[in-house]
Amino acid sequence: MEVTLHSLIEGVHCARGLVVVVDVYRAFTCTPLLYAMGIVEDILVSTPEEAFRLRDQDPDLLLVGEVEGKPIQGFDLGNSPSQILRLGSSFFEGKRVVQRTSSGVQGALAALEVADEVLVGSYTLARATARYILSRRPPRVSIVAMGWSLRIIAPEDEWCARYIAHLLGASPYDHHQALREILFHGTTQKFLRGQRSYFPPEDPVLCLQRDIFDFALGVRREENRVKVFKVS
Repeated sequence: MEVTLHSLIEGVHCARGLVVVVDVYRAFTCTPLLYAMGIVEDILVSTPEEAFRLRDQDPDLLLVGEVEGKPIQGFDLGNSPSQILRLGSSFFEGKRVVQRTSSGVQGALAALEVADEVLVGSYTLARATARYILSRRPPRVSIVAMGWSLRIIAPEDEWCARYIAHLLGASPYDHHQALREILFHGTTQKFLRGQRSYFPPEDPVLCLQRDIFDFALGVRREENRVKVFKVS
């Protein structure tokens, strides 16, 4: 099994085989948490307008996401795991969600054009994701760290990609070094400074926990929509 590491949207374009799209802050920390809270479906869209069109067809859909980190006017939630946690499972049980983000979701949609199979990744999903990949033994695995808005390297995504590769037996990993680089970098500090409500300081606490969920998440086209689903 060949495992390669890539970055940003350019990395998606050259990825092949089974592709893992990594977005730690915060899309693919939110997605498994939403499933853990009881949602039954997660639909990925590229634009807010597409999300609004889907809700016009089904008013019960929950719209979750951001543009450049900022909540979208008219959406039900931003892209924040602490907001999801605060609302609790009673809010999400049985709901269907539409998710739009500037990095992870865009990367997953792009990966469908080049990949044999697409998974989404974060620290919370890492071990379950690696376990699934090892059970499949694909000849090629591409792990893509999506970064900030597809264009700026983010250490949390780079290190999480290395962690997944490490769990696949393909890369060394030092979690203390990872945390040192992640915590003192601007991508984390913008949360810890607490200057903007849509970057709550609680989010990194949730996003940097490893191996929380016992399921992996795949992405596929189904009925002209792109959906995230549990794989085991």
